[in-house]
Amino acid sequence: MYLSNLSQVLIRNESLLLATTPLLINMPNDELSQSLTSLNKECDITYFDNNFELHQQHQQNQQCHCVFAAHYQTQKKHDLVIIQFPKSKQELLFTFAMLAQCSTAETRILIVGENKSGIKSINKLLKEQTNFCDKIDSARHCTLVETQLSNHHRTFNLEEWFHYYNVAIGSLTFKVAALPGVFSQAKLDTGTQVLLNNLPKEVTGKVLDFGCGAGVIACYLGLSCSQSELTLADVSALALVSSEKTLSLNGLTGKVIATNSLSDITEKYQHVISNPPFHQGIKTHYEATERFLAGVKKHLNKQGSLTIVANSFLKYQPIIEQSLGQTEILAVERGFTIYHARLKR
Repeated sequence: MYLSNLSQVLIRNESLLLATTPLLINMPNDELSQSLTSLNKECDITYFDNNFELHQQHQQNQQCHCVFAAHYQTQKKHDLVIIQFPKSKQELLFTFAMLAQCSTAETRILIVGENKSGIKSINKLLKEQTNFCDKIDSARHCTLVETQLSNHHRTFNLEEWFHYYNVAIGSLTFKVAALPGVFSQAKLDTGTQVLLNNLPKEVTGKVLDFGCGAGVIACYLGLSCSQSELTLADVSALALVSSEKTLSLNGLTGKVIATNSLSDITEKYQHVISNPPFHQGIKTHYEATERFLAGVKKHLNKQGSLTIVANSFLKYQPIIEQSLGQTEILAVERGFTIYHARLKR
């Protein structure tokens, strides 16, 4: 039986895992659900993921309910909640606020995370949301914490969790909305700013903003290029909901797609523009972006183009050239490089 390090720490504490309606939040894809079922054959397991890749993996287990969304909504009351400690501490607070409507005063909440994830600061982080926060175990470079919500009566309001900020590029200013856990939640990141300042002059037709985050790139294109037709794609449900909000704030419309790399991209585009992610969780992670660069060709129209920004130390140019041919460097600024390639066929 394959169990991740996080799940191995949990299984060391079987007495805490006896439950009838366990809820597993953004947990790794392993055989933890089988272990829970072995402890209670009647348990009704729900996986909640805001990451589409995890959701796709968990859907392969037909014995469990699987939910993909920015926030969890249900009439069910869970007696056990298991959470993987997220990269964003604000996202953990968001998750705890979300849990109020689906837990009771008796619900056991277990949080497990790698030691380097920041979980050791959890007492301070959750002091206003919990009755207690006790370290239960530490093994496999991971820590397990047990806690319990202190307030089960507060209504969760998604609107309260959006952070708003303005972006100014040249003469254009627009408003961005971002939920916790979304890339550049607090302000415009340097890479995207460099990209928007160095975009090709003519961007018309169908445009894909891949790894859209809060929708900054698509919003800029929608406002500055009136002939563009926008599609936004991301692996994160939090990002997709943020993008929808950003478009709406600025009077724009666009198609929003959940996808793991290019898994759910089915159309072809005249332009694909991206600040692709290279971090997943707390680890540097290049695989999804490299799959995207290698496979984007089949999603470009004739004479279609790809424009991306990346940290200059990332060796993406050979991958793009292998897929699309000659690749131009449009700019190198502030540690970032803008790559541009046009399909010749």
